[in-house]
Amino acid sequence: MKDASRDIFADRSEDGAKVRRILSKKLDQTERNSFAYLWEYIARTEQLPPPGDWQAWMIMAGRGFGKSRAGAEWVRMVADANPDARIALVSSSLAEARAVMVEGESGLLAICRPGHKPVFEPSLHRIRFANGAQAQLFSAAEPETLRGPQHSHACRAGPDRIIC
Repeated sequence: MKDASRDIFADRSEDGAKVRRILSKKLDQTERNSFAYLWEYIARTEQLPPPGDWQAWMIMAGRGFGKSRAGAEWVRMVADANPDARIALVSSSLAEARAVMVEGESGLLAICRPGHKPVFEPSLHRIRFANGAQAQLFSAAEPETLRGPQHSHACRAGPDRIIC
């Protein structure tokens, strides 16, 4: 994402409002509705993955920062970009992973626009994306379950931090 295009939406001046009005008139209703799902334009800079080639990204913040949303959006971005992605979603328990990371108000099912939502298979603890990417839920209380499955990416959520 380019900073210039992000600046158009962040610009609160009259010029910024004019550009947004012109853009809005050029988009059809479906395109306008989709803007609510464009994380790159609505996120704060600190909620976006860092640039460059990194191995781990940790957000350590308090309640209300948007850690769950940032983690879910990162998982969505990985899945969208890589149909072969196999993502491990790890939380303190399977119930918490499901309640927060998948079905929560900032979970994977909530952040994907209608018609593009992944399929959640609760009995298999798996989320399947339309392009073939998959995310598997794991409990940190049962670390041995992470042995065996091969993962290309992982996201670990806790009460005050998220590590991707």
